Amino acid sequence: MEILQLIVSGLANGSVYGLIALGFVLIYKATEQVNFAQGDMMMLGAFIALGLGNDSQLGAPFWLACAGAILAMAAIGWTLERAVLRHLFGQPQIAAMMLTIALGFLLRFVAGAIWGHDPLALENPVAGKTLRLGGTVLGLDEVATIAVTVLLTGLLYLFFRRTRLGVAMQASSQNQLAAYCMGIPVRRVHGLIWALAGATAAVAGILFASKGSIDPGTGFLGIKAFAAAVIGGFGSLPGALAGGLIVGLIEPFASRYLATGYAPIVPYAVMLLVLVVRPHGIFAQVHAKKV
Repeated sequence: MEILQLIVSGLANGSVYGLIALGFVLIYKATEQVNFAQGDMMMLGAFIALGLGNDSQLGAPFWLACAGAILAMAAIGWTLERAVLRHLFGQPQIAAMMLTIALGFLLRFVAGAIWGHDPLALENPVAGKTLRLGGTVLGLDEVATIAVTVLLTGLLYLFFRRTRLGVAMQASSQNQLAAYCMGIPVRRVHGLIWALAGATAAVAGILFASKGSIDPGTGFLGIKAFAAAVIGGFGSLPGALAGGLIVGLIEPFASRYLATGYAPIVPYAVMLLVLVVRPHGIFAQVHAKKV
């Protein structure tokens, strides 16, 4: 059925958007900074996996290349927070915003200088393989993308609910001063959150590159992921993932049933509608502050 194929394709793309949006929300909740380079970190993570695997003398197996890319992006995220963003603590939010925008340009330049600007594909075990469900043929890469996203979501849920570090991250994101008074090393936690956002961006990049080609401009997917975060609720981790899935599902149906040229603007039109009807996002929980 065509409808099922559109749904699976939308969920696969939405999973990538959701993971990028998750990075936006993680950093914003903890530091009240918006990392507009999150999409470019996703792109860089994909290129690192490609560089470690099929595009290098190392020729590492796919899974080892993926692990290397995830660890590399975690280290890059931690380094960026410690070496750059930490010095903006207490400064207006616009300063961090402009810095991350400039950082995105820098990451795209670095990726283009190393790997070029031609689209490249990441070799992976499921490329070109299909899965048949009755009369419907589904791409195994899309099914794998959805499955990995579900698994990662479950692991993140357990991490934030069951581990001391995850609970400390949640406490820091809700009230930095109270967390500091309780003995939580807030600045160290901020660095770890940036590392987690970098690792999540790498997973998103690997999933995207596994079902298509990448180039330095792939980082602009962060704009759609930002819209997804706004739709789901910029302060909600489940909302970020749900917003990504909503945007992902909207795209293929809009492309199929709307006139050519209108489909690309539909996700942003939905974002504007959500901002008008529910400014904090569909899944956001708004808490009144006591003064």
